[in-house]
Amino acid sequence: MTWISWLVPVLSLAGIALAAIKWLRVAQREHYLAGSIIFMRRVWIAGRPVNGLEALMLAGALVGHGLAPDSFWPLLGGVGMVVFPIGLGYRGRTSPLNWTARLRRTAFVGAILLCVAIAVVGWMIALVIGGGWPGALAMAAVVSWYVIPDLVLWMAAPIERRLSEKFVVRATGRLDRVAPVVVGITGSYGKTSTKWYVRDLVAGTRRVVASPASFNNRLGLARAINETLTDDAEVFVAEMGAYQPGEIADTCSWIPPSIAVLTAIGPVHLQRFKSEERIVEAKSEIFERAAVAIINVDHPVLADLAACMGDRKVWRCGTSEAATDVRVRPDGRLLTIEVQDRALGEPIPAGPFPANLACAVAAALELGVPPGVVSDRARRLAPTDHRQTTGRSEAGFEIIDDTFNSNPAGAARALDVLMSAGEPSGRRAVVTPGMVELGPRQHDDNRRFAAAASEAADHLVIVGRTNRRALLCGARGGPVEVVLVDNREQAVGWVREHLGPGDAVLYENDLPDHYP
Repeated sequence: MTWISWLVPVLSLAGIALAAIKWLRVAQREHYLAGSIIFMRRVWIAGRPVNGLEALMLAGALVGHGLAPDSFWPLLGGVGMVVFPIGLGYRGRTSPLNWTARLRRTAFVGAILLCVAIAVVGWMIALVIGGGWPGALAMAAVVSWYVIPDLVLWMAAPIERRLSEKFVVRATGRLDRVAPVVVGITGSYGKTSTKWYVRDLVAGTRRVVASPASFNNRLGLARAINETLTDDAEVFVAEMGAYQPGEIADTCSWIPPSIAVLTAIGPVHLQRFKSEERIVEAKSEIFERAAVAIINVDHPVLADLAACMGDRKVWRCGTSEAATDVRVRPDGRLLTIEVQDRALGEPIPAGPFPANLACAVAAALELGVPPGVVSDRARRLAPTDHRQTTGRSEAGFEIIDDTFNSNPAGAARALDVLMSAGEPSGRRAVVTPGMVELGPRQHDDNRRFAAAASEAADHLVIVGRTNRRALLCGARGGPVEVVLVDNREQAVGWVREHLGPGDAVLYENDLPDHYP
């Protein structure tokens, strides 16, 4: 055994270090959820089948090492880790790696765990296959790497929860001291816009603070309370998200809402929840401690849920006839707000999402805002950023920005907005990477969206490869011209080159670059 033979494990570890950088970035973007790394590996293989060669290279390294233990075969697996997935960058274009304290801890724990795995698995390989230690350790490193990232995320979750407890305790104390009325808002979609509507309808009557941006998980809400909840706040509006059952119940255990709002139910995050029934159960956790329930009853399941609220006061809201308490009726470019079948002032200009506005109106009325004031403020509600907001480019074409929407119902509404945009004779384009996290429905929902887009638009610009197959399938046979681009920058360049005065473009959803 010579020093040259030790180059194999050293180079293998160097390859792992490089691969770890890009997968740590993915873990950070996926909220450090265990299982997210192997899921994203599958996404990259599905989007670019050539990435399946990484598995073949690993198999080749295993077979080669078995036949020739003291050789350079393990490096074949190391090269595969560095090269694949093709297209997944190290630095990140839209989502750069941020070396936070949590990421550094994750990397450190991963390094320790990898060392332990290399020692144990290397000993087993040397015992079973034979050969020298350098080759056995190199092969152990390559094999162990593929299970280490998700194992680290699983092991780190309870540790991170314990480390974050001090922030939650501080936030709980501040919330108890200020004692605002808490309005909790959840739903598969519509949470953020409803939150801003509630804030704007209530502000001026009561001092209100809303959780900023999309700070809707345990640590984000703790930060929101610690940093933004003022001593004179009378109302705190908290957006509450969930990736798994029990998450909202945990949040409500220390941020108990007096008024709980459920905006909508849909297949968003279906890949994590596995069924819409589990989504309903998870979102319904927000009502456990609430005295007042505000529910968008447009969905039949939520209409049934509203009938099972026990002694709570229930506001049935939405756009359908089931919305007997607050109903918003769209009528062309106007919205009519009705409270118990009576118009709340004059119709207001269309712009706010009708069902979300209905829920927000109910919350404002429950908080004591006079009906006339609610009607007046509803007329002046600002659009929610990146959710069907409209503008005009320097070249004169209309832009509909719906890049923060990723649900089928919202995408369908965005197509309606596109059809009424621009000049009647103008061209219309849809730019989209499709929708993700829809579980087994993802292909069919994207296919249906593309089919609808092919009727509403003249051009369908498909961004990336994540949903390319489904979108192409939906557009096939339609009158739309399909354009394929690799990233959003190329799509924007195509739009600027081909659209002009009187035209319109819909940017529907956007994906960070850890998706293919």
